[in-house]
Amino acid sequence: MTRITAVDVYDLRFPTSLSADGSDAMNKDADYSAAYVVLRTDAPDVEGFGFTFTIGRGNDICVLAAQQRAEPLIGRSVEELVGDLGGIYRELKSDSQLRWLGPEKGVEHLALAAVMNALWDLAARQAGKPLWRLLADMSPEQLVDVADLQYLSDVLTRDEAIAILAELEPTRAARIAELDASGYPCYTTSAGWLGYSDDKLRRLCQEAMDAGYRHVKLKVGASLEDDIRRCRIAREVIGWDANLMIDANQVWDVPEAIEWVQALAGFKPLWIEEPTSPDDVLGHAAIRRAVAPIGVATGEHGMNRVLFKQLFQAGAIDFCQLDSARLASINEILAVYLMAKKFDVPVCPHAGGVGLCELVQHLSVFDYVAVSGSLENRVTEYVDHLHEHFVDPCIVENGAYVLPSQPGYSAEIYETTLAEYAFPDGTYWRQARQENPVVTTQRTSG
Repeated sequence: MTRITAVDVYDLRFPTSLSADGSDAMNKDADYSAAYVVLRTDAPDVEGFGFTFTIGRGNDICVLAAQQRAEPLIGRSVEELVGDLGGIYRELKSDSQLRWLGPEKGVEHLALAAVMNALWDLAARQAGKPLWRLLADMSPEQLVDVADLQYLSDVLTRDEAIAILAELEPTRAARIAELDASGYPCYTTSAGWLGYSDDKLRRLCQEAMDAGYRHVKLKVGASLEDDIRRCRIAREVIGWDANLMIDANQVWDVPEAIEWVQALAGFKPLWIEEPTSPDDVLGHAAIRRAVAPIGVATGEHGMNRVLFKQLFQAGAIDFCQLDSARLASINEILAVYLMAKKFDVPVCPHAGGVGLCELVQHLSVFDYVAVSGSLENRVTEYVDHLHEHFVDPCIVENGAYVLPSQPGYSAEIYETTLAEYAFPDGTYWRQARQENPVVTTQRTSG
């Protein structure tokens, strides 16, 4: 019997702020970071890898929380854990003392995501399957057994969830074959970070078109004058047949969001993303009514499945952008996908951060194969940053994610990366402190 012997959690930080990668109206100096969890066992080559995403300072807090969340796993049987991923999820999330810090939101929820992501990765590795295939091979009843349906019965019962999954079960293989041939469609955000110059924006938009993308997203919200100029540049390059999306990253109040989006309406954006506070369900609904036919998209800061339930109930969004490292891993993500199917809202996962593309490719594939059965209005984010640090990086060809084929959740990071970018003692950060101790400390200290 194989047992968990230790849980290592690393504070990984990448200096993306130096090149303005990840810059937007709310987050101007993001250093893409991860609280990275490794589940160690007493068997050779049996490990699980997972993480949650942050943007620099405070990542150390997530590391401490993940260590607390993972402590009950030490000494447990791997076979027991991966054989009951619903049970261990409910056990970990029910820790009343840690739960009190949320509940089911904030750092404690990010930490649960990191730990459960590692457990799901371990389960897929043990099964010898990529995570999407592990899920696609599960029966409707097995999937619903692991899904967190607590607090959702007023909109989604267990029987309804099973029925949704049972409807598409006989035709899963056909959709897998389709994705194996064509991939899953994605859009690029890499062209449109707010800190990029106009020349860089123009060049990257052209590169996106040359690479086969039909969807490009720009960050907006700092200056209307700048946004008009940048949207004009983007349309000049991508034309009017391709889709342009805009993302304000929560920077506006509701009336300001309506006014600003209406000022950009002439550029025909497909959606406005995170136009206001991620918790403001009724605010999103008001914005949606006012800016239609431009869609409203949100979810990367959606704290839990209950918030998504309310967004669906209120008719507040046109696109659901769940995050693979903010919701508490597959268990909670499944519940959101099932609700989205019932309310007929397409899910277009957020992936603007280190490693998120590696994770969400599995989620989108599973959604098409087993839940939604549709690619209409569905496109998953892709950012071309930091994939070289992953043992099994995602692959994008002609504007589509190639079907992942390696066992696991594609979350494992190279040991050389840990040695270089672990904070504060990795080789990169030691050298950076030596060269400029004041600036480095101000930007990244925990």
